[in-house]
Amino acid sequence: MQETYTAYLIETRSVEHTDGQSVLTDSLWRRYSEFELLRNYLLVYYPHIVVPPLPEKRAEFVWHKLSADNMDPDFVERRRIGLENFLLRIASHPILCRDKIFYLFLTQEGNWKETVNETGFQLKADSRLKALNATFRVKNPDKRFTDLKHYSDELQSVISHLLRVRARVADRLYGVYKVHGNYGRVFSEWSAIEKEMGDGLQSAGHHMDVYASSIDDILEDEEHYADQLKEYLFYAEALRAVCRKHELMQYDLEIAAQDLASKKQQCEELATGTVRTFSLKGMTTKLFGQETPEQREARIKVLEEQINEGEQQLKSKNLEGREFVKNAWADIERFKEQKNRDLKEALISYAVMQISMCKKGIQVWTNAKECFSKM
Repeated sequence: MQETYTAYLIETRSVEHTDGQSVLTDSLWRRYSEFELLRNYLLVYYPHIVVPPLPEKRAEFVWHKLSADNMDPDFVERRRIGLENFLLRIASHPILCRDKIFYLFLTQEGNWKETVNETGFQLKADSRLKALNATFRVKNPDKRFTDLKHYSDELQSVISHLLRVRARVADRLYGVYKVHGNYGRVFSEWSAIEKEMGDGLQSAGHHMDVYASSIDDILEDEEHYADQLKEYLFYAEALRAVCRKHELMQYDLEIAAQDLASKKQQCEELATGTVRTFSLKGMTTKLFGQETPEQREARIKVLEEQINEGEQQLKSKNLEGREFVKNAWADIERFKEQKNRDLKEALISYAVMQISMCKKGIQVWTNAKECFSKM
């Protein structure tokens, strides 16, 4: 069977041009899976950055009258807005905007996937099992990242609950508005059998019908605000991705330190001829006799080389870890400022919309009252 999918047209133009010259516009088509590939690449190459999330692939937290079909035109349009927002988030990021693969995503239609795969980012990606192992086995986790992980879990929980409540309210609101449509029908039918009251009932019914028909546009606007909340619902996972990377780096650092300490102990035991801990080598020595001085010297030399390498490796991992924490925390602070600004604006706009909606309801019943008074 032929595959059915949605493709999105991306148009870009340069903002750097001299006056009087025409602005060159690039346009190409991308599928959702290509957006996913771009984000997966960014997650691997910029592990310290809170990479913007993609909009949902299938509708979630929808009220019962809204289609959950991912090919529904209204859903496709909302996802188009979400994908555009994803690209704008990357383009406005001080580091991600300079990435070559992102630039090619916007300008190179053919062979873009091959270009991404040639970077080898999939080989550098950390496995989920390794990340899970690091989460449970790391001994000295950074409290800041632990708190951040707890915060992301709570943020996801709160926004999920808010979206579920909004969906239930939307269902009830839809029912209330449609009841006004029933008022309109009843008043219109009643007006047909009344001579003196007919005009007033007909006018009141008209106001009720207009009010009932406005619910579709209202709930469509509400979905826009819901999508803004969903973006930060998915941002919670992006925060956890940064925390997981830090845990992996901390776990690798602890393993390297443990391995170095073990080698130093072995070297000391060989030099002094004392064994402090049980080992297979110690049992072998007891069973088959002591090593010759030459063998011991050779082993000490090998261990000393390994210790030097281990110290360099540990120093490198320490520097890498400090650099990661510095860069990650700078981007997390940037994200927090963005989040506070965006959610404040979205919630205020949502409240203003609710106030406007209630005022319209009051106006409808005020008009109906005037109609009834003139009868």
